[in-house]
Amino acid sequence: MTERKPLLSVEDALAAILAGAKPLGFEAVSLAEAFGRTLARDLVALRTQPPKNLSAMDGYALRAQDTGRPLTVIGESSAGAGFEGVCGPGEAVRIFTGAPLPQGADSVLIQEDAERDGDLVTARAGVALGKNVRVAGVDFREGETILPAGRRLTPADVAFAASADHPTLPVARRPRIAVLSTGDELVPPGEKRGPDQIVASNAYAVLGLIAACGGEAIDLGVTPDQPEAIEAAIRNALAMTIDVLVTIGGASVGDRDFVRGALAAEGMALEFWKINMKPGKPLIHGHIGQTRVLGLPGNPVSAVVCGELFLKPMIRALCGEPAGHKLEPAVAGADLKANGPRREFLRATLAWGGEGRLVATPQKDQDSSLNSVLARSHALILREENAPAVARGGDVRVLRLTE
Repeated sequence: MTERKPLLSVEDALAAILAGAKPLGFEAVSLAEAFGRTLARDLVALRTQPPKNLSAMDGYALRAQDTGRPLTVIGESSAGAGFEGVCGPGEAVRIFTGAPLPQGADSVLIQEDAERDGDLVTARAGVALGKNVRVAGVDFREGETILPAGRRLTPADVAFAASADHPTLPVARRPRIAVLSTGDELVPPGEKRGPDQIVASNAYAVLGLIAACGGEAIDLGVTPDQPEAIEAAIRNALAMTIDVLVTIGGASVGDRDFVRGALAAEGMALEFWKINMKPGKPLIHGHIGQTRVLGLPGNPVSAVVCGELFLKPMIRALCGEPAGHKLEPAVAGADLKANGPRREFLRATLAWGGEGRLVATPQKDQDSSLNSVLARSHALILREENAPAVARGGDVRVLRLTE
């Protein structure tokens, strides 16, 4: 009797998937197109902000040492149109928020603390040196690195880059990822179905995950459970010059599971098949030439969990981002029974508890076919292999689901 080979661990599976996953090059995009893209190299400021000392308030620019007597107002400074003269002893300049501080002035008296009488202004209270002044370069200086390579650009990041005078940004090329669903029982939403068929839904979760993580998603539709049809669909996908091929379904050991054989027929070098986790055991990973292949299970929850655990980090690595799993500490919102020999990922809701700790409450039904449960879940509770029972309020770790 031959000894059964141990299943691959989640860590080893992820390491194999990430091996050699490097950024695919970069391209320059406009600021309007940069949100959600990954910065390909460090970004350096092309200017100093603010370029001069500016007023932080409406009021009067003056010398702090002069605030014990009436001052003569000699002009005005507004944003975009500064006062060109010099503010000397006994003088003040009417100034507005964002306006350049006149030469000679070192502080700003806010208008609420000023008494104006014709061309004279008097401070009701003393003004500290440098009060209400935004010093040149307080935000950033020319030549300073303002954003690091590998950062997923937020709206604030894009505005930051614009303020540093960048009209375009160097971002990582999006990996092109084709998604192929398989199954005789699957029919696209809205189309006529036979009495034993169901609506295809898994691909939409995977396509959404790809887009959310920075990839370019290509929907190849549904292919029936026929080896020749699956092989033809794989050939068509490879002809599109893709970086990753994702298949959904047909990855297990049933008589109608043809995906692994079809991939092998099209030249896939298999890295691994099956991993020690639940849900998501029948996961395929390999390469066809330079194209990476990830075969996801067909159950809705299994496909999404494997996508979160393996496809998401792969996309991040191909974009030049940190690719590891981001686990967070939490407390269990219900009792958890002892776990078996496979690592398990429980769908759960998240809420903040009374002591400011994150509470993860597992869904009552963990069946891997239930889209409704998945849609109501915020995270996965990680249960290690052979983990002991955890009472309600005990410590757990969670992985947030992509929103």
